[in-house]
Order: sequence, then C-alpha cells, then structure tokens
Amino acid sequence: MAASCGSLIGIQTQGPESFNSVEKPHINRFLYNDRDFVRCVRWLDSGDKCHIQALSKFDTTLRFGWKEKMDQGLFRYYLGDLPTWILPGPHQYVAQLNILRGKERRKPQEILSIRQGFDAKQFNFNKIHPSEIIFEMRKENAVDAIVGKPSAQPQQCPVAAEAHGRALVVINVSPLEMGHCLIVPEPSSGLPQVLSAAALRTGIESVFLSALPAFRVGFNSLGAFASVNHLHLHGYYLNHKLRIESARTEPLVPQKGFHLLPDFPTGFLFYTEGRDLQTIVHSICRLTDSLVERNIAHNLFLTRGCPPGDCPAPGPTWPGVRVVVWPRISCFGAKEEAAFNVALCELAGHLPFKNTEDFETITEDDVKRIIQKYLLPEKEFLKLQLEFIKMLKEF
Repeated sequence: MAASCGSLIGIQTQGPESFNSVEKPHINRFLYNDRDFVRCVRWLDSGDKCHIQALSKFDTTLRFGWKEKMDQGLFRYYLGDLPTWILPGPHQYVAQLNILRGKERRKPQEILSIRQGFDAKQFNFNKIHPSEIIFEMRKENAVDAIVGKPSAQPQQCPVAAEAHGRALVVINVSPLEMGHCLIVPEPSSGLPQVLSAAALRTGIESVFLSALPAFRVGFNSLGAFASVNHLHLHGYYLNHKLRIESARTEPLVPQKGFHLLPDFPTGFLFYTEGRDLQTIVHSICRLTDSLVERNIAHNLFLTRGCPPGDCPAPGPTWPGVRVVVWPRISCFGAKEEAAFNVALCELAGHLPFKNTEDFETITEDDVKRIIQKYLLPEKEFLKLQLEFIKMLKEF
C-alpha cells in the first residue's frame, strides 16, 4: 500500500465554503526555501533555560506577529509569564499553571471516530476572523517529491499527489505558551484531522526554520484530544528543555530513521537532519496511516534533539529534529482529567495545569499514573512495533 499519510478509505471530506480571506492582499506571506533552515541550534548554558539567541526570519515573523495580535486583544485572555516549576525526579516534567486556558478555551467538538469526516457546519479554520491570521507560509518552488508504490486500492490518493503548498499560521486564541499558533495546511480543502504528508513536512520544516530549540510542533489525532476536526498542527515556544530531546533511543529500522524511545512514555522516534526529508516523511506517513487504518489514536511531537543513540551530556549543538509518535488509547466524548489532559504536550513532558492545587502538589509518580491510563498495553505496543519494523523494511 502506498503511504499517503491521510488518504485512506473510509475518511470522507466535505468541501467547505471558499476561504476567501486567503486571497486578500493584506495577509502577510512568508516565503522560504532550504537555505533558510538553521542547521544547528543549542541551549545556552544557564540551567535548563533557553536564552534568546539571534532570531531567524521565521522566529522574528512569528513572534512579532503573535505579540502584535496579543496587544490587539484578539486572544481570549492575556498570556503573561506562567508560574512554572520542574517536578523533582528523573523525568524533569515542566509544570505550568494556566488556569484561564482551562476556563476560556473553546469547547471541543464531539469526536466519535478517528476517521470522522470534515463537517463544514462545525467550527473550522475557514470561519476564523482574518485578523487571527499571522501569515501564510509557502515554500518557494516546492512540490512534494515523495513517491510511493502504486496503490492496490484505487480509492486512495497516491502520495505523489500531495502538493507541498501553502499553510496558514493563525493564533491559538487560547494559548498554552508564547507564540502558540496553529499551522493549517490548505484550509479551503476541508481536510479532516488526519495527518497528511504535506502537513507533516511543513511541520518538520517549521522546526528547522527556527533558530531556537524552544520552538516545538505537535499533532493530536482524533481520539487523542484533537478539539477541532480540521487538519492542523500546533506550534509554540517553551523556554525549557524536555527530556525526550536527549533521551536514549534504540534502533529499529535506522536506515528509514525509525527508532524506539524506550523510556516512559514509550514511543516511536524518527530522526532527520533535513537533507532527505522525503524519506523520513514517507516513513512516518506509513506508520500514521497504519494507525488510522487500525483506528488507533496517536500524538506526535516534533522538537530539536540529539541524534539517535546515547546522547552526550551536556548536549552539544543539535543539527536534527526528533519526531516522536505515541500510539495511545482513544478518548472520545467529554472525558477529562481534573489535573491535565494527556495529549501531545503532556506526553512530551510539558504539563499545563488547570488548577492551583494540582499544580502545587502533583508528583512525578502522580503524572506517570495519569499518563499510563492512556498508553497502549505493553503487549499491544510490542505487536505494533514488530509489524511496523516489517512494514518499513519492505518498502
């Protein structure tokens, strides 16, 4: 089966009304190419803090535009410095208190299936006010060159048809952290929240465009606390290191960039230094497509990190990006933890809390207990691991 990263049988799309605002000339356009990638970044030595270094063109455009929107009062609340502390223990969880996000964020849509189709009548990013758009990003002269094997199932779209086109970068009106934005590929296409090759590649390239290791990108599938069924990724700056960036890995199919992240919470890890993105995107797409076919929810987290293996400490400059994929138990309906929901941030080690009591009293063991409830049983994870090794070796 060709890896289409989202073009699967049973996923129906319903085209929305035309997103006319993307044609208006006042929208800022951010054009980039491979020469804009920052090949090495590093955390400056001062505890775990990231001191602002020389900003890239991407950082300047995103941070200035985001701050401007905040000053204009376009968010649901003003985001100042959040109370933050590092939980004692080897995992070094970054705990933050963000009460207003818990109170003011938009009510999540009702999600019943990981393959749920796009519904233009529900809230989607074609309905936002144009003032919420920070910029439109597009890679110059870019067409995704990923080529898959011919599909045996004609209802599927071949990977080669995945255009690496434009994406809107819009504010998340209920921000988690500084610069919290949503990357929305081709919004007028009405794509459901199923990862596409173009979206994944834009996400990886966004991390390479930043000069700051503090910039991260993530994806929640349906059933993994995605709150809007319209294809999007999250991007934001977190001014603290995360353990997954330097945690040791074990090789699974290293020639395809596929590794195991054995430490809790166990996940699959891909690594790239950006020189052959089509291979890594193809590998990740095959895995996430397979998860959707199996109706398994999943979260992805994209961050700068050290190469696979045992990372030296303290870490040197980081030339590459780690992409971690966590298959997990699906969560449908209005189920919510009192302390925090388990989505892309929490699995990566960033814990936004909704209330002061949990924020001040929680321990590392408490966090692991909450997260464990959403992880696949060990036997099921190991079965997936063996199947994915076989799958990636065969293409």
